[in-house]
Amino acid sequence: RQARRERPKRAAFTITDAARDAVKRILPFHLTTAQKRVLREIADDLRSPHPMNRLVQGDVGSGKTMVALLAMVVAIENGFQAAFMAPTEILAEQHYLTFKRLLARCPYSVGLFTSAVKGKDRRAAGEALAGGQVQIAVGTHALIQQDVAFHRLGLAVVDEQHRFGVLQRLKLMRKT
Repeated sequence: RQARRERPKRAAFTITDAARDAVKRILPFHLTTAQKRVLREIADDLRSPHPMNRLVQGDVGSGKTMVALLAMVVAIENGFQAAFMAPTEILAEQHYLTFKRLLARCPYSVGLFTSAVKGKDRRAAGEALAGGQVQIAVGTHALIQQDVAFHRLGLAVVDEQHRFGVLQRLKLMRKT
């Protein structure tokens, strides 16, 4: 069935020297052989004009989130935004703080989108996301709400996807 289905097209990403330099600035350690292999596979998928749909599995602490962050850097370096959807507010906030710390030496902007962000802070964050000033949106189900609009979403990462329904993941993908 999948072979018969027409695959939608999207802009193919390029892996530039700027992306490679950003990755080197971000990494606080050397990648493992497995992380390098997975990142290379993801990069190959991103170079394709077809949307990527990939599951990365590994033990807790194996570096899946770091691989996701590096893939998001490739999207940013190609002029796109990235979204990282976590199943709980606590996890979303932890990822947000980790990404902010790791990206401190880079010019990328990270925003937090959870139900705990309310009022004028939520409006300001939403406007920055829609205007393209926020390049990585980290959040919970709040990312798939109707009032959340991206300027140019190019990569969506769903953390612990088994905690989300198929329709929830599809809503996020449709924002690309």
